Amino acid sequence: MKTNQIMIRPMGDFKVSQRTCDGKFDCTNLIVQWNSANKNNTKKIGDYLRLKETREFVKALMEEPEFKDGNSRLLESDDYKDFPKSIVVVTRGKNGGTWMTPLMFLDFAMWLNPAFKVKVLKFVQDEMIKYRNEAGDAYNKLGSAVSKIVRKDFMPQAMQKVGEALNWIVFNEHERNIRNQYGEEKKQRELYELERKVADLINEGFIKNYDQMITYLKNVYRHKYLPAVFS
Repeated sequence: MKTNQIMIRPMGDFKVSQRTCDGKFDCTNLIVQWNSANKNNTKKIGDYLRLKETREFVKALMEEPEFKDGNSRLLESDDYKDFPKSIVVVTRGKNGGTWMTPLMFLDFAMWLNPAFKVKVLKFVQDEMIKYRNEAGDAYNKLGSAVSKIVRKDFMPQAMQKVGEALNWIVFNEHERNIRNQYGEEKKQRELYELERKVADLINEGFIKNYDQMITYLKNVYRHKYLPAVFS
């Protein structure tokens, strides 16, 4: 799934932003939160970027295959001019900030506070972004399957109802773009697996029409949330 989304994810007492297009993390947002909570020990991203150890770390990163082609320079300030865009990107506007590739974000977070080390190691290793993207692809495949059992002119309404049902089943609530608010691997994996399952049931002929599909989704919700005594 190529469309970029900003995922808000918990890390200790803070919330960090990660974008799905390349997995980079917003360090500006993190350091603002850090400084607000640690007024006697404030930090600046530039201090980290000017470290000899940081530049040596980036040089080592550039030896890795995925970064070898990232040779374009950033010109916004002297702090950034030696960092290729494959490692660090500065953006402006609504989602403006300093975005670092996950490995550099890990290094940055450990510089910010060594207590982050375990949290960040676990944090960047999970597969939440993978399942978020796969859920997007699975939704497209689900749409293709639904188109086989509903009229073309009814497809927009049908997919709207399916999307609402999926949100209720996975998140037990519904609002626009709610799936982007849940930065949890477990939820994203559940969404992906449910979308894939419904598409498979349609493609294999077990669900033959719109009413059967909605009934199936309602039953899944009841089974998950309603006590057995009420089912």
